[in-house]
Amino acid sequence: MRYTRRSFLQTAAAAGIPLILPTSVWSAATKPNDKLGVGFIGMGKQSRGLLGGFINRSDVRVLAVCDVDTTRREDARKRVDAHYASTTRSECAACVDFREIIARDDIDAVCIATPDHWHTIQVLAALKAGKDVYCEKPLTHNVHESKLILAALAPGRRVMQTGSMQRSSSEFRVACELVRNGAIGRIERVECSFGNPPVPCDLPGESVEPGLDWDMWLGPAPERPYHSELSPRGMHDHYPNWRNYIEYGGGMVTDWGAHHLDIAQWGLGMDDSGPVKVLPPAGKGNRRGATLVYANGVTVEHKDGFGVDFFGTEGRMRVNRGRFVFERQGKTIASFKGEKDQDTNCAMEVGKAEKEFLKDAATRLYVSRNHIGDFLDCVKSRKKPITTGEIGARSAICCHLMNVAYLNHASFEWDPAKNAFAGGTGNPKWLTKEYRKPWRV
Repeated sequence: MRYTRRSFLQTAAAAGIPLILPTSVWSAATKPNDKLGVGFIGMGKQSRGLLGGFINRSDVRVLAVCDVDTTRREDARKRVDAHYASTTRSECAACVDFREIIARDDIDAVCIATPDHWHTIQVLAALKAGKDVYCEKPLTHNVHESKLILAALAPGRRVMQTGSMQRSSSEFRVACELVRNGAIGRIERVECSFGNPPVPCDLPGESVEPGLDWDMWLGPAPERPYHSELSPRGMHDHYPNWRNYIEYGGGMVTDWGAHHLDIAQWGLGMDDSGPVKVLPPAGKGNRRGATLVYANGVTVEHKDGFGVDFFGTEGRMRVNRGRFVFERQGKTIASFKGEKDQDTNCAMEVGKAEKEFLKDAATRLYVSRNHIGDFLDCVKSRKKPITTGEIGARSAICCHLMNVAYLNHASFEWDPAKNAFAGGTGNPKWLTKEYRKPWRV
């Protein structure tokens, strides 16, 4: 889809995107050799890993990178230039403002790996500009944003992959296939292990060094002084702590929770639905114990444990990255817990369970062996990838509902079809937030 200045202005206005852009944006070069043109928005630690998955594809050309930090932005540009130097002259652009990437006619798809509070604004802008989208998890910052993305994807014209890449790992797929095919009987409950809910940001102010557009980093978040814990300068090799603060993330509930609750949804066959009730922890201030209750009575509880732990009437299925334990009728069928002294490995144990119990399985799940590759292949085929935006939005809703229960210490009923409170419970204000002008969704 080719996008003109006029049509961009119309859709951007509808999305609430401020429209101050340099004139040079509207005269972007045509992508070379008719390859898939890709732009990157956010060049921190996570995106540096994602970049390798894109530039190593022969059918992709990374044309532009964007970051509010000069050092990270220039490092990404130089990396792209160096990668393509042996084959053709690089024309990779580097910008501070993501709207420059969205506006380019030669960019077909974008990869978004910014802090969570930015995701939805950037995703909606990209979708309305006719781009396909790969966006990191958690896909949204609140329930309201998830609903907007679900609505934007409803026409079905765009391909979108959420970066919940555990679905592209065989141990998670096989675990969910075993659960879905009744290998552990009827599912009674699930426990998911991840860290704490978010807290308000109370960090003191620090001086902003040159080379960072702090106002752009904040974007729709409340105005506050800079602190290096939120956006460390330069080429840091860790995941910054902005994710622990409610203004920018959702704590570990939306960080690791977005991974593990996504697998719980997959195993329960709830990708197009969700819980009907949410319970807070037993005591106010407790940071474990929030529970999702589904219509069939199955519960998903936030606890410390193995990772994702399915309990059935005939067995138990535990799975995490590189770990897999399948128990049935009192016997351990397959087990790898990641311990160094084991004389097996995760792949062998997964294969053992798959061969014995899934040979003639009635339910087989989508097989993806490379999450980025799956997205790019689907961009070409126009099929749906393994973790669509719709799936990402609903898994994010599960995380947000747990945080609502923690932050308000409230139980409430939920309508997963309308994604709204039910039964006269809850407060609609808990599902959204204030957006700092001029940004809005």
